[in-house]
Amino acid sequence: MSDTPASRPSSAARLSLSHITAQNETNLLGTVHGGVIMTLVDSVAGVVAARHSGGPAVTASMDEMQFLVPVRVGDVVHFTAQVNWTGRSSMEIGVRITADRWDSVGPQVHVATAYLVFVAVDAGGQPRAVPQVEPENDEDRRRMREAEIRRSHRLARRKAIIASREDLDDVVH
Repeated sequence: MSDTPASRPSSAARLSLSHITAQNETNLLGTVHGGVIMTLVDSVAGVVAARHSGGPAVTASMDEMQFLVPVRVGDVVHFTAQVNWTGRSSMEIGVRITADRWDSVGPQVHVATAYLVFVAVDAGGQPRAVPQVEPENDEDRRRMREAEIRRSHRLARRKAIIASREDLDDVVH
């Protein structure tokens, strides 16, 4: 019998992280490198995936991430992440990124949103089962529906790319 619970509520692994940006994280324009933000997104999403699945999980993909506003030195960047959807061994983690100034009180601005897919793995690196996520409110249910749409798009895109490569192989050979 498995030690993996059948399900967990969406709030069980939800996590928030805040980070004060520093000079050494900037590009030549004086704004924080997008890669710095993406690394923190991957880190916070990885913790959520590991907590939800009860063990190691690896990044399988990251959907498109558009930066809406630049992050500047001294901004406090906030990352809020939760499990949106679960499959047999995979999970979609949504991360919302906001920022505000370290030295003033003002509204947070929405920097970006990212969706990552993680796969839970065992000690041998093989996929393992994950608990299903239980949406707890209308917002969680919306996030799950939208995650299912993104999943169907990811699968369709993957299928089309594989078919395109097979068509190219047919032409070359």
